[in-house]
Amino acid sequence: MEITSIKMKDVPKEDRPRERLLEYGASALSNQELLAILLGSGTQKENVHQLAEKVLRHFEGLRMLREVTIEELTEIKGIGQAKGVNILAAVEFGRRIQQFKEKEKYVIRSPEDGADYVMEEMCRLKQEHFVVLFLNTKNQVIHRQTIFIGSLNASIVHPREVYRDAIRRSAASIICAHNHPSGDPSPSQEDIHVTKRLLESGKMIGIELLDHLIIGDHKFISLKEKGYL
Repeated sequence: MEITSIKMKDVPKEDRPRERLLEYGASALSNQELLAILLGSGTQKENVHQLAEKVLRHFEGLRMLREVTIEELTEIKGIGQAKGVNILAAVEFGRRIQQFKEKEKYVIRSPEDGADYVMEEMCRLKQEHFVVLFLNTKNQVIHRQTIFIGSLNASIVHPREVYRDAIRRSAASIICAHNHPSGDPSPSQEDIHVTKRLLESGKMIGIELLDHLIIGDHKFISLKEKGYL
């Protein structure tokens, strides 16, 4: 008697793993359903659910899959190199996520800390770069962004450009920094004007401007220390 296989198109939509993942989330799926998504398709004799079940049964669930090799996978009928590679990649990706530890965030406690964070990159730049450091409530840097490149000008360095990402990233405070390609970090009147404008805007929206650093040739000036904040 001829044995026929149930194809995925014959499986009710609510039982298809991709549709179930989209509707209920990945955590609602069984190991078999998740593996079926990775496999993508079955064979002429087995649909993808049956193939996934066979793989899991062969490796005693997830236990032996942790150290599986491509050779072991392709020994299973219906698992070719392409499907084996998908499984190996998923296993390795899961392992890396489990082992991942977020790097300790850089803490800025002083103008020197802020200058050290940007100095090596900014002191060599041939054009002016205006950079913003976004900090959390512990003064840890959560993001760094170059807002614009070119001569500092109040009409270009608009507060909305500076604080838009600060709001989006839930920053508690910011530090601004820009470089003087001449190597002399002495502040210009435009530097001071921009700083005061940003300071007032920050007060209105509740995000503190902690400092504005001007980076020269391996030296810097803090406008906070100079009394402009």
